[in-house]
Amino acid sequence: MKLARPESMHDVATHYCPGCGHGIIHRLIGEVIDELGIREKTIGTAPVGCAVLLYNYMNFDVIECSHGRPPAVATGMKRMMPDRIIFTYQGDGDLAAIGTGETIHAANRGENITVIFVNNATYGMTGGQMAPTTMTGQWSTTTTEGRGKHGEGPPLRVCEMLATLGGVAYLERVAVNSPKAIAGARRAIKKAFENQMAGVGFSLIEVLSMCPTDWKLSPKESLAFIDQEMKKVFPLGVFKDVTGEGTSV
Repeated sequence: MKLARPESMHDVATHYCPGCGHGIIHRLIGEVIDELGIREKTIGTAPVGCAVLLYNYMNFDVIECSHGRPPAVATGMKRMMPDRIIFTYQGDGDLAAIGTGETIHAANRGENITVIFVNNATYGMTGGQMAPTTMTGQWSTTTTEGRGKHGEGPPLRVCEMLATLGGVAYLERVAVNSPKAIAGARRAIKKAFENQMAGVGFSLIEVLSMCPTDWKLSPKESLAFIDQEMKKVFPLGVFKDVTGEGTSV
């Protein structure tokens, strides 16, 4: 069966590397927005990084933000236009590094926005440097002996950190390295948008995603890397759900 392209996506060729998870996540967002019937009132925000060309793929308005600042831009738009559906699409170098402050304070205020956080444990666009989510012992171009050998500290675990904040409504960590995982990611992304439509508050979905190029692995090996390495450090599950519909870890 040939699946139709979501109306919320343009018919364009991808620029992402072979095996990258961004294209899968884009499609999930497009499918969910179509299913919920919210395309005409949805606005996305994307920062510097591999996600910067989100506006090339999505068939609705997408604003390019300064590095790390999508939550601030999304906050302003949502407060001025509360009837719109506003989401951010951010990588780990963006959300968990230069944008950590923006993320924490938007979450703590309980801004009624949806955050899609792509965690591939590396700075993808700039050449595979250590990111806040690079795992202990993991090779990168700036930790050639593995993270932790020279005082870099452990990786930042965003869902666990944000779960302590009172303004957060929903946090879930998912992956896109298998059909089953992709189905789970779609369900979580849909719930995060539904929360915003219901005025529940701040929702963040963290997606473990493949980066074969900077991991120096084949696309097939990168799928296994998520199961064998990343999930040990970043376990999947619901970390907070004020609606009481999810199962907490």
